[in-house]
Amino acid sequence: MAGIEALNEEEPGVSTIFKKATRAVSLRFEDVVYKVRLTKAGFCGKIVKAEEKVILKGITGKVLPGEMLAMFGPSGSGKTTLLTALGGKLGGLLDGNISYNGKNFSNSMKRNMGFVTQDDVLYPHLTVTETLVFTALLRLENTFSKEEKIMHAESVITQLGLTKCKNSIIGGPFMRGVSGGERKRVSIGQEMLINPSLLFLDEPTSGLDSTTAQRIVSNLWELAKGGRTIVMTIHQPSSRLFYMFDKVLLLSEGSPLYFGEGSQVMDYFSSNGYAPAVPMNPADFLLDLANGVSSNSEVPGSVKQNLVSAYKRNLANKLKSEVQDNIDDQPQDGLTDQKVARWATTWWQQFSVLLRRGVKERKHDSFSGLKIAQVLVVAFLSGLLWWQSDVSHLQDQMGLLFFYSGFWGFFPLFQAIFTFPQERSMLEKERSSGMYRLSSYFMSRIVSDLPMELVLPTIFVSITYWMAGLKGTPGNFLHTLFVLLYSVLVSGGLGLALGALVLNQKSATIMGSVIMLSFLLAGGYYVTHVPAFISWVKYISISQYTYKLLLGSQFKPTDTYPCGGAGGVCFVGDYPAIKQVGLDGQVLGAVALGIMLVVYRLIAFFALMRIGVTKK
Repeated sequence: MAGIEALNEEEPGVSTIFKKATRAVSLRFEDVVYKVRLTKAGFCGKIVKAEEKVILKGITGKVLPGEMLAMFGPSGSGKTTLLTALGGKLGGLLDGNISYNGKNFSNSMKRNMGFVTQDDVLYPHLTVTETLVFTALLRLENTFSKEEKIMHAESVITQLGLTKCKNSIIGGPFMRGVSGGERKRVSIGQEMLINPSLLFLDEPTSGLDSTTAQRIVSNLWELAKGGRTIVMTIHQPSSRLFYMFDKVLLLSEGSPLYFGEGSQVMDYFSSNGYAPAVPMNPADFLLDLANGVSSNSEVPGSVKQNLVSAYKRNLANKLKSEVQDNIDDQPQDGLTDQKVARWATTWWQQFSVLLRRGVKERKHDSFSGLKIAQVLVVAFLSGLLWWQSDVSHLQDQMGLLFFYSGFWGFFPLFQAIFTFPQERSMLEKERSSGMYRLSSYFMSRIVSDLPMELVLPTIFVSITYWMAGLKGTPGNFLHTLFVLLYSVLVSGGLGLALGALVLNQKSATIMGSVIMLSFLLAGGYYVTHVPAFISWVKYISISQYTYKLLLGSQFKPTDTYPCGGAGGVCFVGDYPAIKQVGLDGQVLGAVALGIMLVVYRLIAFFALMRIGVTKK
């Protein structure tokens, strides 16, 4: 511990903003039980059997300000489930009493709590500084100015030792960025920005070498000594790390085997007849016991039962009496829920910050060389195929307009389908922490995607329109361009709705393909006599209305085209293929697309409301 304090003294530049918690929080939990319902489906999906599985089996304990609790146990022992429950993020069949300074989970508590997940959910294209500054602008209250919020972010960077990599991008699986340890410290830094009184961490050292893990836990130890309450799950720490934990909770298959001072855990198990045969890391010894492995000559499978019985006999009643003693819970400056607003910032602040963050992050993907090359190749190929087609080749011009409606129906649909499935984990993390309103996120996403959605189709039309020799007046060109961009927005809305409803990229892609092909097939372009029971699909078909509007942008019923030979002409409105679609009802088609534009986005918005919300 002296070495850690000496390390801090060597960094005089570290700001003192986060040295001390603004509000002390005592965490108590008593008889926490969590169950899940398992259902077995029979023939035709009918549920034939439903049973309950107990994940947590009556866990009790308390953690006071200035203490760091480590939860140990093998995989599947219930560590993460308990951590999620204590963090107020677990709903369903949860029983027991969890209190914070003697009160239930509340809005004010949520604003004083940090939760670091096991997986680092970060935007790969943002730098370390950008990541923390955007988080500070969203999570810190308006009592701080913008400059002060940025100073807070810089202070966290310094305190967590991220100065050397502050201008490096986070990176991802296919993009080189900061190291795993630095990425984990950025995740911790995001929660430290609000100077939390209570901090939860799910396996903060997983996948890290012992030196990096030591540094992270040392940072957490410093934070705890500032009056914070820190709770973490940890898989297999080194002996150096083990002795830094004030309290230890050992779990096995959801049952507690020990809760108490970390320095007394070996003595406790020795008094119950379980001692290591050779000197070893206490964490390794505890995991062996939790897995039912002991050097004693016992009947296989009896170790866990004996330890559970010993816990109930020696610790359970003592712990309950300690937890029920509320002498440590003192009111904190009269802070009540009525005085704490639900959101730290205004709607407009959230919208503007999310807009800037979204543009910075997604511009790399939206304007990737592959997408631009794809559109340019198809554009020039189409222009060459329909090179200088005039009105005497009316069917060819109609074919180009139909290709417009088809290609720019599918392309934006599949771009938009991936939007929310890819952002699901980020949205869950940020919404569950109360960072912003869903409406501000949704609107910023829609607005930031507009230029990215509309630039490529504009380039496409600008190339193919003049190469194909369509009507050369500016009015006709702009009319065609407007119709196509309008259609792109509607198709994108359908993609957003499907992605938000399904939240699975593969399933949403299949659904999108089926729906768009249904729109094309039911439009009557391939089958003249569509059966009545399915002909109604054309009235909700994006491609049907888009094609009609595109025809209206180029042709009028009174336009003529050469026919019958010997200089004869016919009215375009009488051409069989055009007559089947009809040039009338242009306003109705525009209104129908407008309704779809709004409805699809509303569906997407309401579908997203379930993300990041704790189920009751």
